[in-house]
Amino acid sequence: MRFKKLVSVAATTAMAASILAGCGSGNASSGEETAKAPETAEAPAATEIADEATPTAADGKKEVVIWDYFETAAQKEMMETLIDGFNKSQDKYVASHTYVPFADYEKQLTLGIASGELPDVVILDGCDMASFIAMDLFGDISDANIDWSEYIEGPMNSTMMDGKHYGLPFATNCTALFYNKDIFDAAGVEYPDENTTWEEFHEMAKKLTDYGVTGFGNAAIGTDEGTFQCLQWLYTAGGSYTDITDGEDAYKLMQEMIKDGSWSKECVNWAQTDVCNNWKAGNIAMMQNGPWQIPGIATDAPDINYGVTVLPKKDASSGQATSILGGENMGAVNKDNMEGAKAFLEYYNQTDVMVAAMKQYGSFPPKTEAAKDAYWTEDPIQKEFITQLTTSIPRGPSAIWPSYSNAIQTGFQEVLTLSKDPDQAAKDTQAAVDAVK
Repeated sequence: MRFKKLVSVAATTAMAASILAGCGSGNASSGEETAKAPETAEAPAATEIADEATPTAADGKKEVVIWDYFETAAQKEMMETLIDGFNKSQDKYVASHTYVPFADYEKQLTLGIASGELPDVVILDGCDMASFIAMDLFGDISDANIDWSEYIEGPMNSTMMDGKHYGLPFATNCTALFYNKDIFDAAGVEYPDENTTWEEFHEMAKKLTDYGVTGFGNAAIGTDEGTFQCLQWLYTAGGSYTDITDGEDAYKLMQEMIKDGSWSKECVNWAQTDVCNNWKAGNIAMMQNGPWQIPGIATDAPDINYGVTVLPKKDASSGQATSILGGENMGAVNKDNMEGAKAFLEYYNQTDVMVAAMKQYGSFPPKTEAAKDAYWTEDPIQKEFITQLTTSIPRGPSAIWPSYSNAIQTGFQEVLTLSKDPDQAAKDTQAAVDAVK
């Protein structure tokens, strides 16, 4: 099929470099930093995951090719199950999937835009989608047989631009507040819950720190992984990724807690795994983190008596705190004939199909009805993340998100290292954000 070559090789290569410098949630589907690939003259060719049972176009069926970067056994099995189900559900199309290493993913897509050699469906990090919509990789599928209102608003927004739909959310997650119940009990501190305000959260953290354990820690490393964890505080304060000054109260809270030791000063060096390791070791009592940490906690620290609740809200009159979305989207590649791509997305849109896939995958379904499945709602830990997802939002979305992320995270680093007071940091970060083009 012919792909519209609206973007020159030079332009696409330049934008690819910008994307690679920014968000990368990798196969963890979590917003965690993934190392960039070393620069080479040519990216390695994609390696197809196939065996003798891999279907090929035959008997007049049209081929639907899907690209993904999934590496774990569970992820591969999920895709094989999903594709097998689609192929058996109808007799017009035959789907297959191709593995492309995550480190080369954006580069391969960008080269494909220039050459016209592209799949029909692309699974990619949610925060990358706006960039590739702007590059004309994805086509408008607003006429697909999908009830868009059935999806959680935040994940759905990450697949849209200018009111048009370019794909579906595939898997979604966010961060929430983990707390060690035994440490709270020993320190005589009440557990946090959905009504905990920033003031109460700060007091809890101070009491826990006085007890001898740092009250709270998160990942504030100077990368998009840090933005993923810090940005929610700005939104909960009333700001946004383009409105820093209205979120200045987040800077004030952070700096007050850093100064009294109740927010770990090491956070500026921590990735999300570092935060979890320190929490599992009992060095911090509360941490901001995501559901992808749960299996590791069960394996490495099975005796931890812990709970999870939504992140603290600004004050008693505020609604539930914001969190930031991680996860993947599925986009329909912009081709002359997109019917096969739409058919595959319509198949995944079925609630039972999505539920089965996400149970295998180990993430949350982005469709409201699917997320009500007892597998998630009856688990006391998992259900808290489902609640937090209802007020979670994507990074951006913006075609130039990496530039915004860099400016925003620089501001958080300045506040958390006490190199600037909150007022000056807010003014300087606002100026940096305003300068992003």
